[in-house]
Amino acid sequence: MQVRATLVGSAVGGAVGGAAGGAVGGAPVGTSAALNFAPQLVQLAAGAAFEVRWPVEVPVGTSRIEWSAGAVEEGAGGSGTTGSGGAPARDSLKVVQAVAATVPVRVLQASLQALQGNVSVPVAAPADHLPGRGGLQVVLQPRLSGALPGLKRYFETYPYSCLEQKVSRTLALSDEAAWKTLRDELPGYLDSEGLANYFPPSPGSAARGSDRLTAYLLSAAHEAGYNLPEGTRNAMLEGLAAFVEGRLERRFPAPRPDLEVRKLAALEALSRHGRAEARWWGSIAFAPAAWPTSALLDAWGALQRSPHAPDREARLAEVQRLVRSRLTEGGTTLRFSTETDDDQWWWLMESADGNAARLLLAAVTSPAWKDDVPRLVSGALARQKGGAWRTTTANLWGVLALQRFAKVFESEAVGGRSVLELANTARTVDWAPSSSAPAGGAPAPGAAAGSGGVAAAGAGPAGATTTTGASSELLLPWPSQPGTLLARHEGTGRPWLTVQTLAAVPLKAPLFAGYRITRSVSAVQRRSPDAWSRGDVMRVRLEIDANADMAWVVLSDPLPAGASHLGTGLARDSAIATQGERREGAGWPAYEERAQEAWRAYYAWLPRGRHTVEYTLRLNSAGRFGLPPARVEAMYAPESFGELPLAPLEVRP
Repeated sequence: MQVRATLVGSAVGGAVGGAAGGAVGGAPVGTSAALNFAPQLVQLAAGAAFEVRWPVEVPVGTSRIEWSAGAVEEGAGGSGTTGSGGAPARDSLKVVQAVAATVPVRVLQASLQALQGNVSVPVAAPADHLPGRGGLQVVLQPRLSGALPGLKRYFETYPYSCLEQKVSRTLALSDEAAWKTLRDELPGYLDSEGLANYFPPSPGSAARGSDRLTAYLLSAAHEAGYNLPEGTRNAMLEGLAAFVEGRLERRFPAPRPDLEVRKLAALEALSRHGRAEARWWGSIAFAPAAWPTSALLDAWGALQRSPHAPDREARLAEVQRLVRSRLTEGGTTLRFSTETDDDQWWWLMESADGNAARLLLAAVTSPAWKDDVPRLVSGALARQKGGAWRTTTANLWGVLALQRFAKVFESEAVGGRSVLELANTARTVDWAPSSSAPAGGAPAPGAAAGSGGVAAAGAGPAGATTTTGASSELLLPWPSQPGTLLARHEGTGRPWLTVQTLAAVPLKAPLFAGYRITRSVSAVQRRSPDAWSRGDVMRVRLEIDANADMAWVVLSDPLPAGASHLGTGLARDSAIATQGERREGAGWPAYEERAQEAWRAYYAWLPRGRHTVEYTLRLNSAGRFGLPPARVEAMYAPESFGELPLAPLEVRP
């Protein structure tokens, strides 16, 4: 029997964080390019099988490929056919494949400022960047609400997946579909006493849920206006109440005593749901001068919502006085005098960035802090690196704080127009309602939904498609020579201007900042002694040297395309091939993630010293595969990390 095999692909462009009308990584965002391959004729005997292959070169900037494969019997007819009604036998298959860049486009620098009058930003392409990748992303928006471009990109590209990170990403992006999924999954993360784990606990395991994680989830969801299922919420609140009362105990590694700080976080979460009893304050020694700033902010919130707390007014005034006394004067960045030493409580997911965002959140609705709010906003934003703060928790609190600020302080509508100029490129953003928009606020025919009112400079308002309150995103190509981005606003109000430099810059040498990575591979099964071939089994050995004890550390190592993890316990998996895998060191492994693109290990606690871990994979596809760097990172102290560039992997057929 002769069979005609076909393959068609559609490469969809648009790396996360791209801009409408631009190209991040080379492919226009949201567009697709056809991948066509010549059909192949295969001769099959009865009961035989044959593997059909096509070489593929993935276009730069592709985020996913939608494959359509088919097979149809050739020259069939009469009784020889196996299809219905005498038609040729046929089959088809559709598959969607995710694509990740070997050298991802990253934010190198970012700025955010109110556009008043004329603004100029020097611009120069970074050295060694890959041409045709990235550019200058410029966003104009009328209000500081929702996830700003840098925050949106941070969450959309964040690779790790514990419960806190899933919830933070979902709330920050206001992802209703993801929230519905998390609501259903959340009971599987709770232990028998109602406290949440970072990863789903194994059946029958001891209760090891975290009171701090549980308090964060309850507080963040409440602040964002998202409701937890009643049964789940009550179980979590009961668990926190038992913890505050001392009926439930949790002990975790910590560099300093933290029980009272954890109780304050639990009280803050309980107070949001009317469940904080006045008598519980007696279990906490009221010594706020000795508390970290995060605990002062928890006490501030808990006292505000607890009218029957003992000495409430005096204590609330004392807490706010201490917070104000820790703010350092001078400069444009919001800093605390205690943040270098006393406020580094990373094992409880706390940071100075998170404290700055939470202070803004509390100050916006406090009359005593009204005059300080503009300074707190600019100071908190000045703490960002690359358009975002450093941790998931700080970024969520920042999103929520900016949303509250916009509702209270940004009442003046933006009108007129804003003009952007770079080299020979000019763009105009018209903030007036589009006269061509149909009733109901829908964009005019041909206008992209959600797009800003962007037209070539001088084209006039006829080219504008924005409506009042819309945001405008542009991705301008890197100029051939260093230049200056010029921006000006002509009209009422103050739009906010975000400028991000995006580029793909290969990592040429290892980066070691608190962690050092060593990586080696060995053969478990190998056809050729001097080359890797399809079907070979490879063992990867990763050695981590840690300079300090740290909580919640993740190790991520990329997989070549098509490779599969062994040791998963699934059918057709090989238990023999994984024998001999080594685990050395005193770390507390919490979870191993076997994703399509990487193998990851999460450690609840990784002490100082050397740690070794091995995993095994099978090479299922032939070709030359680029690999992004291997990385180890303290998730709540991300300034501690290590990154190791990896050479491309050649796999023979």
